[in-house]
Amino acid sequence: MAAWLLIAVIAGLPVLVAAASPLQRGREALWITGGMAGVVALSLLFVQPLLMAAAPQLLQARAGVKWHRLGGIAIVAMVALHVGALYLYSPDDVTDALLLVAPTPFSLYGVISLWCLVLTAALAATRRVLKIGHRPWRILHSVLAVAVVGAGAIHAIQIEGAMEEYSKLAICLAALVVTTAGAIEVNILAPMRRRTALRSA
Repeated sequence: MAAWLLIAVIAGLPVLVAAASPLQRGREALWITGGMAGVVALSLLFVQPLLMAAAPQLLQARAGVKWHRLGGIAIVAMVALHVGALYLYSPDDVTDALLLVAPTPFSLYGVISLWCLVLTAALAATRRVLKIGHRPWRILHSVLAVAVVGAGAIHAIQIEGAMEEYSKLAICLAALVVTTAGAIEVNILAPMRRRTALRSA
């Protein structure tokens, strides 16, 4: 319970601070919606790997898989809302970003994160059809997850917007740490423990 309370504080604080930012005043609803959806997506990226964490295990395995899938859907929905609302607010800016011709450096990292997320979702939805094995999927999913979070964190850090700088940096670092740690645990540490257990059996 205490662990989840801490996770809720870490994930929720950047959202609350951004929502209370003076920069939100006088802005159009589409700008606020798009921006806040991006903030929520960033916080969900921090929570997402913890749902499947094995060390420490915060949920039972079956529940972890269920909530991890739901978390993935929620992240995709928030990113879609982020891009969609900002497109409706400023179609030219978002089109330039998607075509990689925007003058702002943060746009490139946002698009990289976006397409890695789209690829992750597409592969997750078609994994059985494509007959991707457990181990290749685990590696591919981990690499894409680190890319999504890494590029997304750079995207967020470079934007001077409603997010407060310290809470933004904290959630970006936290998301990157837990995602990378999860990738290492799943692909390196857990297989090593299994091999050691088999040898000693």
